[in-house]
Amino acid sequence: MTTKLSLATLTDVAKTAGVPAYGREDLKAGIVHFGVGNFHRAHQAVYLDDLFNLGLDHDWAIIGAGVLPSDAAMRAKLEGQDFLTTVVEQDNNRSGARVTGAMTGYLAPGNAAATVAQLTDPAIRIVSLTITEGGYFINPASGHFDPSHPAIAADAANPADPKTVFGLILAGLKARRDKDIPPYTVMSCDNIPGNGEVTHAAVSGLARLSDPDLADWIDGNVAFPNGMVDRITPATGAREIAIVADDYEIDDQWPVFCEEFKQWVLEDNFPEGRPELEKVGVQFVPDVAPYEHMKIRILNGGHAAIAYPAALLDIHFVHEAMEDADIRAFLAKLEREEIIPVIPPVPDTDLNDYFALIERRFSNPKIADTIPRLAQDGSNRQPKFILPSTADRLARGEDVTGLALVSALWCHYLAGTTDSGKPIPLNDPNADRIQAAASAAKDNPQAFLALDDIFGAVAQSDLFQQRFANALTSLQRDGTRETLKRYLGNSLSN
Repeated sequence: MTTKLSLATLTDVAKTAGVPAYGREDLKAGIVHFGVGNFHRAHQAVYLDDLFNLGLDHDWAIIGAGVLPSDAAMRAKLEGQDFLTTVVEQDNNRSGARVTGAMTGYLAPGNAAATVAQLTDPAIRIVSLTITEGGYFINPASGHFDPSHPAIAADAANPADPKTVFGLILAGLKARRDKDIPPYTVMSCDNIPGNGEVTHAAVSGLARLSDPDLADWIDGNVAFPNGMVDRITPATGAREIAIVADDYEIDDQWPVFCEEFKQWVLEDNFPEGRPELEKVGVQFVPDVAPYEHMKIRILNGGHAAIAYPAALLDIHFVHEAMEDADIRAFLAKLEREEIIPVIPPVPDTDLNDYFALIERRFSNPKIADTIPRLAQDGSNRQPKFILPSTADRLARGEDVTGLALVSALWCHYLAGTTDSGKPIPLNDPNADRIQAAASAAKDNPQAFLALDDIFGAVAQSDLFQQRFANALTSLQRDGTRETLKRYLGNSLSN
């Protein structure tokens, strides 16, 4: 028999799972967080829960904030269980569940006035974000904020009724400035190189469209620390809900499953204070960039590399892809020969040892992370996780056979069928446009590289064009398996 998760039932829940050692009544909100998805609840919320369990910093609880209409479903489920979350950590040798209580409320999407009022509260000293790589209005080719995006233009034209995350953050900052309340720190927790700088560009760039003086004030007064975050966190479905009910006897409508490993590296730039997160394992460093490059290119780039060959070979789970000898060898060769050599040194870190850790994490069968999750949103992920390594190698005059193969695999995947003929459902905000380019590439490989906003200057390289065309032709003629074998045998570039 299951117990419905709530504050009132924590005593019963404690029989099968860890529960907070603090009372909800002891917490006060200090953070507003946009993007209350699985990763946030398995990462930032867990670190804060650890800190609260030590009896520390109870004035740094989280208020969630929704922006998209789809956020309403998450809010309703969490509200029905007092904003508690069951987090199931799964390693190869153990599994365990805990209930976290760091979130004390959740602002409904569509109510800008209520959100801005919360942001204006002097107790809120940090605003954090996990809005995915595609949520920052970045031009993929240039890597810069795109002020012409329709959503940004709409918020610039009507700043009093913002619809985007950045419009809401900007409205909150304006209200605080007008009331002489110190500004909050804005902290991105997304997988973007220089995520603090990118967030600064979006907030300030939006302000400059309608209120240049406010933009200048933001540039001079608001902190945007860079950070690197890491924890593999698959999507929640009926399987995960059933496991929590069956194994832990907890009725949780949206539990989170994740690996045991987690990491958070932050620049210590919080003028209005911050929680003592170093007490629970967060690394505060002067420069996050080396850690970001390592993680985004080796881990996220590794995920992007294996996603498309696995999908084309009808493999559903990430650990199953790592059990495939050709895919595992492809990843290792790509990482060791093309990605790792162009990553700058990271303090006290051996990059080959780090990759060995990544291989073990990808191979964890208990996580049940899925290939469809890794394969989604390629138009935003490829320019951030794969193409920067390609550009760096080309700038150094080095070959890009494996990285061009990754791009070709993505193109072949976008054609819409696996090697066995099964249809591939695409999940990408630019699906129509990129799928049309992938279809045209069947006759002319350069048609795909003409997606300038994705490939940028990389597509102008004769070497990259040649390597991409060779790989795509091989995939179309001989299939994924044979193409991987040709790459592993060093014959793909011939």
